[in-house]
Amino acid sequence: MGTAVLQVSPRVRANQNRAQTPALLKGLIFGLDGRALSPTHARKNGRLYRYYVAQRVLKGDAAVDDSMVRRVSAAEIEAAVVDQVRALLRQPEIVVGTWRAARRDAPDLTEGETQDALHRLDPLWEHLFPAEQARIVRSLVERVVVGPAGADIRLRLEGLGGLVRDLTAIRPVALRAAA
Repeated sequence: MGTAVLQVSPRVRANQNRAQTPALLKGLIFGLDGRALSPTHARKNGRLYRYYVAQRVLKGDAAVDDSMVRRVSAAEIEAAVVDQVRALLRQPEIVVGTWRAARRDAPDLTEGETQDALHRLDPLWEHLFPAEQARIVRSLVERVVVGPAGADIRLRLEGLGGLVRDLTAIRPVALRAAA
């Protein structure tokens, strides 16, 4: 069984695992009305399609309302949120702020080590299990609000300190082997 797992690409394996794990944005994604969108899925021709659906649609009381997003593709909104998080980790002011926050718990941490740790996540992301991706997203994303004009992704910067501690604990040699 071990060799069969290794023959499956990390992306395919992650997608298979994701189908069995909770939705990445469950509890974090809301409509303009402040109500949560719930994860759901449909199967068509043997293929799984995942969505987040407005509560009002699920309860059957969704009158025609142009300010409401009835449903959104889970793959598209999750990719947008992950892209936003990954872009955030490359911003110099975020690196400095994260370093200052992380130094409270790790006084010997340098700004360079902080930058290395944050940059390390980008190439590593595709190799993480969906449950680990979800943990990181939950620590960094406060709320996602979707409306007809798009999505407002609110990030939680205080979660970066813990992320840096986790990433600096991973030896660079191990990361090169994973990449």
